[in-house]
Amino acid sequence: METEFAGKIYMGICLEGGYHVFYESTHYSSDLRPTAEKLWKPSIGVLHLGILNARGLMPMKVKDGRQTTDAYCVAKYGQEWVRTRTIIDSFSPKWNQRYTWKVFDPCSVITVGVFDNCHLTGGDNANGAARDSRIGKVRIRLSTLETDREYTHSYPLLVLHPNGVKKMGEIQLAVRFTCSSLLNMMHMYLQPLLPKMHYIHPLTVIQLDSLRHEATQIVSMRLSRAEPPLRKEIVEYMLDAGSHMWSMRRSKAKFFRIMAVLGGIIAVGRWKNPVTTVLTLILFFILVMCPELILPTIFLYLFLIVVWYYRWRPRGPTHLDTRLSQADSAHSDELDEEFDVFPTSKPADTVRWRYDRLRSMAGRIQTVVGDLAIQGERLQSLLSWRDPRATALFVIFCLVVAIVLYVTRFQIVALLTGFYVLRRARFRHKLPSVPLNFFRRLPARTDSML
Repeated sequence: METEFAGKIYMGICLEGGYHVFYESTHYSSDLRPTAEKLWKPSIGVLHLGILNARGLMPMKVKDGRQTTDAYCVAKYGQEWVRTRTIIDSFSPKWNQRYTWKVFDPCSVITVGVFDNCHLTGGDNANGAARDSRIGKVRIRLSTLETDREYTHSYPLLVLHPNGVKKMGEIQLAVRFTCSSLLNMMHMYLQPLLPKMHYIHPLTVIQLDSLRHEATQIVSMRLSRAEPPLRKEIVEYMLDAGSHMWSMRRSKAKFFRIMAVLGGIIAVGRWKNPVTTVLTLILFFILVMCPELILPTIFLYLFLIVVWYYRWRPRGPTHLDTRLSQADSAHSDELDEEFDVFPTSKPADTVRWRYDRLRSMAGRIQTVVGDLAIQGERLQSLLSWRDPRATALFVIFCLVVAIVLYVTRFQIVALLTGFYVLRRARFRHKLPSVPLNFFRRLPARTDSML
């Protein structure tokens, strides 16, 4: 019997390489380039990482009747993953291994994790079903590092367990960020954070979540076949695969972050710092009596505040903060909920449905609250020299604007600003403005969240 020809199906398949597929959190991503390699811009510098040693590690397993730890490190930056050798039976391992990466964006984060190797022969847990145990991890944002300066610090290794947060030891790292062109790096602060396609044809939140889940699975499968292999639990921990799920502890931490940002404004009215309140009253009097000096005076005050805070700028990279993460004060019920599987393991079908719905809705609220906290923290970091290059640009901008506005009539500036804000749609660009690009690149305290 001959098969009859019924028709043809025309299919169009397009691999869009203009997007960046996130498989890690946007707020501490190490790579923001588009997928297509031909769209990549030249590198702006080199990142040098030295994984030196660790000390005071906790025993992770029992081998031959005694407690021991077989530690190794994993570092991830961009699309490259590296793994150190395993130091067997040592609570103070010394690796002394150095790695380098090309840097394409200064507003990126490198992640270093420490794990216990549970797949070595001779251990009580050496079997196919064993999972390498977490010892802790460290995140370092490159924009908070001064160029051509080596930072050698010890960082605490903290892990959150169902019974609370626990310090597993310390790791010593040496980090240095060298810049090939200071002008190109400063120019990056004025560019969009993501590739253009994310703004011209943005993806929905559901699409981004789905792509992130699929990308995490693909990366896990690829690294599990590497030599030496990086198993799924390692990749998920390094990428914070479950950070978008509902957690009462994270929600409380983000709420208190907002309160910390607003606390400085409230403190002025309550005279907690008399000098700041008096200066605010003087500023208010000047603006009321001379309204044409509003803008230049504000920018001049911002310039003076930033210069004053230069004395207390951070001297080293930040690390995970248990108090900021509310990990040291979390209730046992909150931690039990956070470590619960999704879907929940509760027996009743009705409770399971309601519980999962509550966690999904609360996860969205948690994300919004976290984004609000990030905006305020970015403004704080701009004034506190956490990103020295961004603050230097802001200081110069404030001084220039203050001088220009002092010699220009306020009415002219207000008229030009009004015409610019109310311009027609065809004169607007789909890409975000330069000030918005600059603001989105400022560091927040997300890097310190546990």
